[in-house]
Amino acid sequence: MIIAINILLWAVVAALAFFAAMRGRILLNDGLREGAIEFIRLLPRIGIGVVGSGFIAEVLPRELIGPWLGPESGFMGVFLAMLGGALTPGGPVVGFSIGAAALKSGAGAPQVIAYSTAWALYAIHRLVVWEVPLMPAHIVWLRAAVSLPLPFIAAAIAMLAGRP
Repeated sequence: MIIAINILLWAVVAALAFFAAMRGRILLNDGLREGAIEFIRLLPRIGIGVVGSGFIAEVLPRELIGPWLGPESGFMGVFLAMLGGALTPGGPVVGFSIGAAALKSGAGAPQVIAYSTAWALYAIHRLVVWEVPLMPAHIVWLRAAVSLPLPFIAAAIAMLAGRP
């Protein structure tokens, strides 16, 4: 499955490169240069995140993770994970590394789904630092408010679907 996703992603990149080349050699070269620079900038962060999540998973006490965020923690675990996702600062390397570490330490899949959904939708630091300064505050808070049930819905669907 992972190989199919990789092939699909590379096919999309090849199609985009083809369309850029059709529009002009300069556009293709600019795209290749910008993509390479972004790749070089992100690669160390991804490496640190992956290695860091392994260390986090090892130091997280399994006897605490299981009761609070394990599969048997139910919706209280989902609520705690949602709260953790909302309070987790940082970008995807931080958020997803913590989620991966929690899974390795015994957290349930629905709880980690709630964590990553909350982190993606309404991480407090992003609301305050990015959204409120750029958009009217009442729109930001309305968006966050209507997003509140989504981590619970995602976790409930994961619980109904069985062990993902």
